[in-house]
Amino acid sequence: MAHAPDDSDESRPAVFTSQGEDAWLPSEHSRGPWDPRAQHGGAPAALLVHVAERAAPGPGWQLARLTLELVKPVPLAPLVTRTQVQSSRSTVRVGIDLLAGEVLVARAHALLLAGQSLALPPGLPGWPQEPLRPLPRDCTERVRIPGLPQGTSFYGTAMETRVAEGDSTRPGPCSAWFRLAVPLLHGAATSPAMRAAAAADFGNGLSWVLPAERYLFTNADLSLNLFRVPQGEWIGLRSATEVHGGGAGLVSSCLYDEQGPIGLATQTLVLRERSPAA
Repeated sequence: MAHAPDDSDESRPAVFTSQGEDAWLPSEHSRGPWDPRAQHGGAPAALLVHVAERAAPGPGWQLARLTLELVKPVPLAPLVTRTQVQSSRSTVRVGIDLLAGEVLVARAHALLLAGQSLALPPGLPGWPQEPLRPLPRDCTERVRIPGLPQGTSFYGTAMETRVAEGDSTRPGPCSAWFRLAVPLLHGAATSPAMRAAAAADFGNGLSWVLPAERYLFTNADLSLNLFRVPQGEWIGLRSATEVHGGGAGLVSSCLYDEQGPIGLATQTLVLRERSPAA
């Protein structure tokens, strides 16, 4: 069984290593399922949350929204970030370009809010507050998505997974818990929002409806909204996929920690039939 990483242990492998202020080197733990040369979307999503949080003017800011456009497959190659920041008393807005050489491969917009403690009245209407159950300690089955390659990858080795509801080996909605098994960034702490972003991109695989042997269902984007800071190492997803014969799909995921809901994520899918094997 995988164990939660000690992010301060610099001897442990990590998904990324900093190569300077705005330069990043991905490892094989960032690899995605569709092309061995490209990263899983959760890896750059979490990295760009780190870049956004680093742009905050001080402590006490929390990520409320991340919108990530995956312009091209993000390669397993040296990357650089370019950042633009707009700040006010209550918000920080960060635009980030992720480049491989001079090629734009992803673009993110992050919204951070200044934390504020409020005395709210009890019993406010809102979302159903049912937590995701069973808790990770009571789940034993690993997420297994038929047709995806095994080996060192973000799905296979960077993330520990435990199915909570449904069956990940069969098509349809499914729920699972996710925990990083290696540090996201070498020698640096992994923040709660980074953990949420790393897990949020798994919705399309978790709730697959088309067999991966015959179809590609890659996501072109990821939109993540958090209404509170996640607690603990585990992030839960309750995900469902809708697809259409016109070639588009949509995944919606409710996000949880062990105490209850924390936010939402959506992914736009690009659907394609795989070329028949020669």
